[in-house]
Amino acid sequence: MTIEIIYQDKYIVAVNKPQALLSVPGLGPDNQDCMISRLLDIIPQARVVHRLDCYTSGIMLFAIGIEIQRALSRLFHDRKIQKQYIAVVRQWFDENEGVIKLPMRCDIENRPRQMIDYEHGKSAVTCWQVLQRENNAVRLLLKPETGRTHQLRVHCAAVGFPIIGDSLYGDDDGNETRMLLHADKLLFTHPATGKEMHLFADCEF
Repeated sequence: MTIEIIYQDKYIVAVNKPQALLSVPGLGPDNQDCMISRLLDIIPQARVVHRLDCYTSGIMLFAIGIEIQRALSRLFHDRKIQKQYIAVVRQWFDENEGVIKLPMRCDIENRPRQMIDYEHGKSAVTCWQVLQRENNAVRLLLKPETGRTHQLRVHCAAVGFPIIGDSLYGDDDGNETRMLLHADKLLFTHPATGKEMHLFADCEF
């Protein structure tokens, strides 16, 4: 099983995670194959600092060693790592850019679904920009300012335009072989070297 490594030094490694691959092991013997397990085979000191949904492809950043894991985790927690995603929906607003602010929480009775909840939800903010419009598809650049579980999928669905191929939030008509959501870029300051990092993962759709 090949791993597409985008960037590697002695502190961090970034990979392009394929769609339909877990970030970390799931429950049961059938859900042990995942990105971190594959990476540990070649970099035994690799450590998880964030996750992508199973059906989201794109850039994942890993620490090498526990000290860098703590440093990167702090950057994610403090929102000092900018994340960009590409998504495709069937329709969208007439405007070309904007912000979605809809608080979210776990739908406890329907895990792993998340839901909008104005009373008990946590703040969730997504900036968006239209990249291209076609007859039956709109290509979006999504920049989450918060990191809630399924945030981009829930926000798109909540405003009436679910991501194409997203079976969990209501737009899977069987014509797509995958969900059209890809983690495109990570922008951050390297915790060990201080270098400004601009990491990019090619989108396959």
